[in-house]
Amino acid sequence: MLKSNCNNEDPFRAGRRQFLGYTGAGMLATLLPGCGSHDDNASPYPQTIAMGQQMIQQTVSNSAQPVAGISVAMLKGSSVVWQQAFGVSSVPSQTTATTQTRFNIGSVSKLFAALAATILQDRGLITLDTPIVRYLPTFTMLSPEYTQITTRHLLSHSSGLPGTNGRNLFTFAPVPGYAADTQAELANTHLKHLPGELAVYCNDGFTMVEQLVLAMTGQSFASFVETAILAPCKMTNSSYLTSVPASGSFSYPYAKGVQYQEFVNAYATGGLSSTPGDMMNLAQMILGGGVFQGQRVVSAAGIAQMGTDQSTGLLINPSPEWRSGLGWDSVQQPALAAAGVLGWEKDGGTAFYTSEFFVVPQAQFALMVTGNSGYDARALAETLVLSALKEDGTIATLPAKISSTAPPAASGPSIVNAGGIYGNSDSPLQVIANPDGSVQLNQWTASTHAWTQIGAYQYRSDGWYWSNTDAASYRFTVVSGTDGSGKAFSYRYLMKRVVPGAGYAFLTLALGQQLAPLVPLDTAWQQRVGTQWTLTNDSPTAVPIVILGNPPALLTTLAELPGYVLYGNEDLRYQLFVPLSDDRGGMSVKVPGNFGRDLYEIRFAPANSATTLTLGSSIYATA
Repeated sequence: MLKSNCNNEDPFRAGRRQFLGYTGAGMLATLLPGCGSHDDNASPYPQTIAMGQQMIQQTVSNSAQPVAGISVAMLKGSSVVWQQAFGVSSVPSQTTATTQTRFNIGSVSKLFAALAATILQDRGLITLDTPIVRYLPTFTMLSPEYTQITTRHLLSHSSGLPGTNGRNLFTFAPVPGYAADTQAELANTHLKHLPGELAVYCNDGFTMVEQLVLAMTGQSFASFVETAILAPCKMTNSSYLTSVPASGSFSYPYAKGVQYQEFVNAYATGGLSSTPGDMMNLAQMILGGGVFQGQRVVSAAGIAQMGTDQSTGLLINPSPEWRSGLGWDSVQQPALAAAGVLGWEKDGGTAFYTSEFFVVPQAQFALMVTGNSGYDARALAETLVLSALKEDGTIATLPAKISSTAPPAASGPSIVNAGGIYGNSDSPLQVIANPDGSVQLNQWTASTHAWTQIGAYQYRSDGWYWSNTDAASYRFTVVSGTDGSGKAFSYRYLMKRVVPGAGYAFLTLALGQQLAPLVPLDTAWQQRVGTQWTLTNDSPTAVPIVILGNPPALLTTLAELPGYVLYGNEDLRYQLFVPLSDDRGGMSVKVPGNFGRDLYEIRFAPANSATTLTLGSSIYATA
């Protein structure tokens, strides 16, 4: 979506609660290369396929950072013109990956949630713009505006739900009940923004679609998608891993010398296991306006709605490239837009896999690539899609790549008011506005409990701050207005501009929101400063428990920003909280895009002569 491709790689590190949105969000596995298999088909894209084979084979064979397996498929019209798997599905046994090998496709799964909701609308069971409390009366939150949330808000990342329930999200054994657990936790938290106010990548919204489907059909989400979408699209190698599979060929993560099977228990937001070949069936249905091989799966109007830009009515949207659809990350894919072509894109990342799915309606073309994390799926996909469009004559030439050379220095605006601390969902940033008009950016570092310099930047003629050693550039944007409750607002954002993927288009992201100091912490909060907390209620098979060893989280403060508490660890990342009471801390920022995702409230409660800290539905005890 939003993510960049709204796809963009997090320029800093990402914990588990940030995996389900953007490609390549962290590699936890150490993987080994293998060999490939190839299904031969006559193809109108011999040059593109040859290039793709070379690129992928180099990736799985890279001695510096090998990727165990990658699988790809390409569609033109109603024909799969390329389908091939590379590397291995199992590192210990060196089992060759085939086109039948299933990979966890992460947030590409969100398209199935959007399709499920659209099918419910086709059947007259819901409308996308009716508040979901009408269909799901058990849904409640602490903010009264929760009653305004619609299914469209859920599917366009604009609901205001906190972000991602991290408890038992990724595990090495199936853990049922994730969606119900998420709904129960939402009843104990506030919205992070008003519904429809801004769009910030939000997995919880898609998880609530699971509950909506169950309430309206009596079927579990996985069962509904199987009967309403997978079966009519003949996606026989696709399923939700609700239990340990008894059959089928799968790609297996390999970490710390052990082979696992990854389970994504958030089914609607990221839980489908599939193959690129099966995804070409889905692409045919989409390109056919909802019809696959003569059978209507969803209405043409529903497919068109999914591909319609949902960002036009947002109050806060400082990133003009952010044009998400319903389920789609981008309905005006930036690299394709640079070539004058409309394209739809959805990416996906789990703890161990990275995927990209492109559909180009004008060219009746689609591409899916998926594989073990550790490769740049977006760069690969953009390169192959644009090459194919040039090869079939859809475009005459490739678009020009964006220059990474900094433009000349220029006299910039006053930035005296831009200095200070900026909060986000990753780790606080410090902006120092120097007297000469330059800017120094620092990031808070957990290992040292101090600021680490990112770089020093000078204003340039294009209106952005650059350094000579960083390909990214920065600037400040103030967004002001009146929100839906009639309250005036004004937020200053630190914006970051990057050139992700194959390098054909800029992507602008709000990196952080400037925060003003508050009154000093009261005694109850001051007594917690310096305490550490350990997660107690995740499954012992949860990926962070097994791989990261359940690191403790730290509660501390920033001397430069009185009145806030900083909490997190390498898994959660580090967020600034505003005390709401002596036993509750609230979310402090409204950052659209990807750096305001996965926010939380923290709650403290006595328990057996001790104290527990609850963050989302995760419970921590003092370490």
